[in-house]
Amino acid sequence: MGKIVIGVVGPGAAATEQDRENAFQLGRGIGAAGWVVLTGGMAVGVMDAALQGANSVGGLTVGMLPHAHRHGAAKAIDLAILTDLGSARNNVLVLSSQVVVACGMSLGTASEVALALKAQRPVVLLGVSPLTAQFFQQWDDGLLTIATGPAETITAIGKLFAGRDANG
Repeated sequence: MGKIVIGVVGPGAAATEQDRENAFQLGRGIGAAGWVVLTGGMAVGVMDAALQGANSVGGLTVGMLPHAHRHGAAKAIDLAILTDLGSARNNVLVLSSQVVVACGMSLGTASEVALALKAQRPVVLLGVSPLTAQFFQQWDDGLLTIATGPAETITAIGKLFAGRDANG
């Protein structure tokens, strides 16, 4: 089955310092667990922070870039996928992930969470407002987890894969 791929999504330039810190710690935890970090790959916000976190512990990182080139890509990417799809890459990212974690919220992030729930992918919301959580809970078929911190998020992901090693 291969490696477990965790999609980490969240605001780019609009990411708060807390979003970036959560994403960095989340990336560290994912990498330490032997899972793959998959993001939108750009050198900004949650994408960059999660990749840096995973990279800091030797974790495997994948960036699904919106362009047909690497300009603006995060430096911590091990494998860059050049899509030339713009925001449409969100659907490919979601479908390539076994779990999607949203660190913070933006319009692009909301689209990724909606696509993940529609595709029956487990979703963890980390650091979102109660109103945002309530909105997505309307479509929760037991796939949605609300987490307050990176450690709780890693624990929730781990429970989904209990009994499986990092290679599936």
